[in-house]
Amino acid sequence: MSKRQSIYLEGFGHVNPIPAACRVGPLLMTGLVNGTDPATGKVAATLEEQTALMFRHIRAIMAAAGGTTDDIVRISVWLKDRSQRGPLNEQWLAMFPDDQDRPARLSVQAGDLSGGILVQCEVTAYIPQSS
Repeated sequence: MSKRQSIYLEGFGHVNPIPAACRVGPLLMTGLVNGTDPATGKVAATLEEQTALMFRHIRAIMAAAGGTTDDIVRISVWLKDRSQRGPLNEQWLAMFPDDQDRPARLSVQAGDLSGGILVQCEVTAYIPQSS
């Protein structure tokens, strides 16, 4: 059985005592990832800024876990207003430009986001073991 590895990022964290992600063997699961500014720890003001920061955190988590965004299997996204998917799609296409090589995505409306959060996600990835 593989040992669980907690993944923490400088400038990104949760209020509760939980890591940004957890890896067991090749499986990686994140906690909630949102658009906080790593310099201030505060949520960015706009949906565009929050979405860009969220994807920046995804890249950083994947690197800290020993993988890349190519290892992502699914991203589940919660939006304050699901009709406002433009910024999400823009960042999505920048990260995954090949329509034959994209992870699955679920986007749902979550009207109960707090603290100014307009978008947040969780990531599931499969990172092959190092040889």
